[in-house]
Amino acid sequence: MNNKNSDFRTVRGYQLVNQREGKLTPALEDYLEMAYRICVENSYARVGQLSELLNVKPSSASKMISKLAGLGYLKYDRYEIIQLTDRGREIGAYLLMRHETIENFLTLIGSSNPLEEAELVEHSLSSSTVSDLNDLLEFFSLNSATQSSFYEFKKRKRNKTT
Repeated sequence: MNNKNSDFRTVRGYQLVNQREGKLTPALEDYLEMAYRICVENSYARVGQLSELLNVKPSSASKMISKLAGLGYLKYDRYEIIQLTDRGREIGAYLLMRHETIENFLTLIGSSNPLEEAELVEHSLSSSTVSDLNDLLEFFSLNSATQSSFYEFKKRKRNKTT
């Protein structure tokens, strides 16, 4: 077997490599992204808000917030006030941009559930792929005739298969 094939891993295998390299887990990314969303509006967040918005138990949210605080992304006090560190603000902004980019791309191509699909795939894309998707979205926004041609192509293709 050639050396290139040795790069293949299971999804869990890639996650373990990322963890060894100090990257956030998908779950930690979700918590940081949501904390960022809330903090942008209010300058702070609360555990109860996070647990409600992420549909998890407050004890689960508190555990993840403690992990993010230990990693230097958040400041967290005994009154359950959560604030972003500079590092948390920077990474949180990127995570939100990444999510919006993927959701906008999935909407553009006609996904029936872009929010759910974005949540499922956003953690596995590299920053260069996210940048490429941003470029593609910008290209389509600046070239509405091309975007229309794409939609017509999809429509014709779907009509052929039904």
